[in-house]
Amino acid sequence: MNRKLRSRVTTDGLDRAPHRAFMRAMGLDDAAIARPMVGIVSMKGEQTPCNMTHDFQVAAAKEGVAAAGGTPREFSTISVSDGISMNHEGMKFSLVSRELIADSIEAVVQGLAYDALIGYGGCDKTLPGVMMAMIRCNVPSIFIYGGSALPGHLDGRDLTVLDSYEAVGTVLTGEMSETTLARIERACLPTIGACAGQFTANTMAMVSEALGLTMPNISMVPGVYAERAELSRLAGRRVMEMLERGGPLPRDLVTRKALENAAALVAATGGSTNAALHLPALANEAGIRFTIDDVGEVFARTPLIASLRPGGKFTAKDVYDIGGTAVIIRALVESGHIDGDCLTISGRTLKEEFAGVHAPDGTVVVDPARPLLADGGVAILKGNLCPDGAVIKVAGLKHLVFEGTARVFEDDEACVAAVKARTYQEGDVLVIRNEGPVGGPGMREMLGVTALIYGQGMGEKVALVTDGRFSGATRGLCIGYVAPEAVVGGPIGLLRTGDRIRIDAGLRRMDVMVDDAELSRRRAAWSRPAPRHRAGALAKYAKLVGQAPGGAVTHDGPAEWPWFD
Repeated sequence: MNRKLRSRVTTDGLDRAPHRAFMRAMGLDDAAIARPMVGIVSMKGEQTPCNMTHDFQVAAAKEGVAAAGGTPREFSTISVSDGISMNHEGMKFSLVSRELIADSIEAVVQGLAYDALIGYGGCDKTLPGVMMAMIRCNVPSIFIYGGSALPGHLDGRDLTVLDSYEAVGTVLTGEMSETTLARIERACLPTIGACAGQFTANTMAMVSEALGLTMPNISMVPGVYAERAELSRLAGRRVMEMLERGGPLPRDLVTRKALENAAALVAATGGSTNAALHLPALANEAGIRFTIDDVGEVFARTPLIASLRPGGKFTAKDVYDIGGTAVIIRALVESGHIDGDCLTISGRTLKEEFAGVHAPDGTVVVDPARPLLADGGVAILKGNLCPDGAVIKVAGLKHLVFEGTARVFEDDEACVAAVKARTYQEGDVLVIRNEGPVGGPGMREMLGVTALIYGQGMGEKVALVTDGRFSGATRGLCIGYVAPEAVVGGPIGLLRTGDRIRIDAGLRRMDVMVDDAELSRRRAAWSRPAPRHRAGALAKYAKLVGQAPGGAVTHDGPAEWPWFD
């Protein structure tokens, strides 16, 4: 190893004898202490099935690092299961966990002066959290998604966990028995791994490929496949090669063009609306201004070419079977929707990395010249109700225009209660406010209520508008991330039950049909509600967090560590 190692600050010199004593207590000998120190972080544990694939992959990565002359240093960080925290107060910690993950990895990598990093993600916020940390620390890094679960099967059809959410709503209508729901519950998630549809985890896994931060074509390999061990072992060797070469570093890879590539891949696959929040957050770590507006411009010019759930028919396993994410990237490079000159961790470009892969199969993924939709499966709306932006997934929608009457709820629980009791009607626009980054705090996801609505057969007969978030599994006329949020004085906080709201996803607009004079009178009478949490992590988060269009971040990037230079 010819390069100067950051870790030498902890190992070299007479005054580092105590430091070396700690290392020897961990079983390291002189040779191990002299080698590069490579952090390997994961969330392996028992919080969620999404992360339970990490164990064997981490072990393989450690083997790869050691075989290539490094000393692997395994550590872990937190994960908050979106599935288990959904539809109650615990969901407030989901987005907060993204920041905790990034901060905790930064603390270990910088505090212990590790030379390089391999990071695993599984449940939704863990993926952007790990990637944010990599960009922030800017040491040679490889991100690895733990992989999705296999789809379930019942009565001749594939299932994902979304089927269980929506089945609850169908039971409430009396159109499904609790016995059938119980069968779905037991069949929909047959293995460990993240959700099988193109929800947030699989979306952000594809994003890692578009950014060049991961092993090529790894993202759609199912989490339980032994192939992942081989790829992790290779990642261990590759990160050592990157350390020897001095790069490419994460900030070499995460450029504006790469972020546009990532947004294009989200749009082309009908990916999670959460990507519109996470891409600006990743950009912030690299010191790049890339807001929800920039994401929207890419979404608008990118065709939808993959039929993936929830808007389409297929799952991650189906993408793997036709050749993986590489098939989609190659097709988008050739059609000009992705810049193929952007670099990957191998030092090769996207164009070079994916030149030899299969063409689209025509069913799961179609030719961009004959797309499923002319523009992306996700759209950014503007208008007097969301002057700074809002997000809707249009993939799978039958109608892009909706006009209805507002029914305003001050939090998620109040709306869920009304939906469970079926005290709403066709033509309503259900508005859930005070659930934004500051107001929640934590910007809860609303999959519980949206799935109930869909399960009750009202998916496109009503709309739902919120300054909170939606799960990547959400479908229907659901508009989230409304900015500015209610608590900071956004127009959504001025709405009243009975107002007329018009949504036109084709024109990228959402407006409340109330004149400016009336809105001004309401604003003059408005006062900011008291904080919901006065102590603890949520209170700290509310004081720091920004609005959704900038990624709901808690600091101004990029972080600098000149003493390591």
